[in-house]
Amino acid sequence: MNATGTIDRPVTHDPQKQAPMTSSAGEPNGSAISDVTTTRDANTSRQNRTREMQLIPEALARAHMHERRREADAERQAQRLVAARRMQRRAERVSMRARRALAMAVMN
Repeated sequence: MNATGTIDRPVTHDPQKQAPMTSSAGEPNGSAISDVTTTRDANTSRQNRTREMQLIPEALARAHMHERRREADAERQAQRLVAARRMQRRAERVSMRARRALAMAVMN
């Protein structure tokens, strides 16, 4: 089976081995890039863009994980604050009980 590549899955990712873009009958003249040999700088920038495009999902995943880690840290901090307030109220109740016990002992 000798299938040609598609836009989503090209046969090759090397820009020099890909077929040049040509204008179709529905496009006006001059809308497509003319079939000229590209310079070395153009190939380098195209390859850099390709590399950057390949790294976009990795950067998105890294940003997503950073956001999830920040949310988890915020959640842990909120849970610690709730626990600290709970312990403070418990300590205040114990302190009031001790005061009352001391007052009762002094009155008797």
